[in-house]
Amino acid sequence: MYGSCTGRARVRAVAVGAGAVAALLLAGCTSPDAGGGKPEAAPGVSQQPKATDPFWVNPGSKAAQQVASYVRDGKKQDAELIRKIASQPVGEWVGTEQPEEDARGFTEAAAKADRDAVLVLYNIPHRDCGQHSAGGAADGNAYRAWLDKVAKGIGDRRATVIVEPDAVMHMVDGCTEDQYHEERYDLLKGAVKRLKQLPNTKVYLDAGNAGWGKPDQIFEPLIWAGVGEADGFAVNVANFQTTAASKEYGKKVSAKVGNKPFVIDTSRNGNGPYTGGDPAENWCNPPGRALGETPTTKTGDPLVDAYLWIKRPGESDGDCKGGPKAGDWFPEYALELARNTK
Repeated sequence: MYGSCTGRARVRAVAVGAGAVAALLLAGCTSPDAGGGKPEAAPGVSQQPKATDPFWVNPGSKAAQQVASYVRDGKKQDAELIRKIASQPVGEWVGTEQPEEDARGFTEAAAKADRDAVLVLYNIPHRDCGQHSAGGAADGNAYRAWLDKVAKGIGDRRATVIVEPDAVMHMVDGCTEDQYHEERYDLLKGAVKRLKQLPNTKVYLDAGNAGWGKPDQIFEPLIWAGVGEADGFAVNVANFQTTAASKEYGKKVSAKVGNKPFVIDTSRNGNGPYTGGDPAENWCNPPGRALGETPTTKTGDPLVDAYLWIKRPGESDGDCKGGPKAGDWFPEYALELARNTK
């Protein structure tokens, strides 16, 4: 246990304007500078080699904007540190206000670069049990309508989609009240089915992390949530468990769900989990952490489809340890992650 319910670092999904997505990302520029001038290109941010890392690097990411800002201010050392983050593909958390435009903007930009978009869906009703990232769709019908817009936005372009971090695990650990379980299973199964109707979309259902580590309890709920129709499942999303521990956990889960493959979030697991503070808060902006393995499909393990940076390194887990609210850029924490990376 790291948080009051599950131990998952909390992440807030942020809506992005459709016009800004299409124009900004396709142009390969960052946001306008503080003075309101024209957008500037983030220096040195380009795509990774497709053979090992087919995922799209967003040239207008918050990390890329920070690089540009540090370069402009003459902070070359800090710029090089943040470039470690800005130069890698990270998950794009689809917003709630313009989901079709968001999904289209991200996937069109990725397609133009001949890469695959990595999208994260985080809008399930009663999300995060009222904690740092509370919210989500108002009800099941609102969620289905939102999901349909996401699917229309993706269309026939290539995408890897992580479905609803915490949603299954919170039912297993008791954080989500029993009265919401039946609807949630229906929504998750429907989400997997809807996304798999798209011709070039891979779907991974979130399955918890090794710190929670209860494969015997989560495998049936994963099946009820539709993992059988998915391409696989995701582990360690927004958490800090080592890659080795995540592989061990993932393989135990896989053995119980038809040997499905999985992806591992390695965004911040370079130094493993933090154990020096209050266990109830060790998931929230823990000190001394580091970036993990960079995203790749070359994992050396047939059951591990990819290492991904699903949680966006440098974004806050919540207003703890001096951080801003969940999902906001936290430059001091980003610098620490980069400095600690081997």
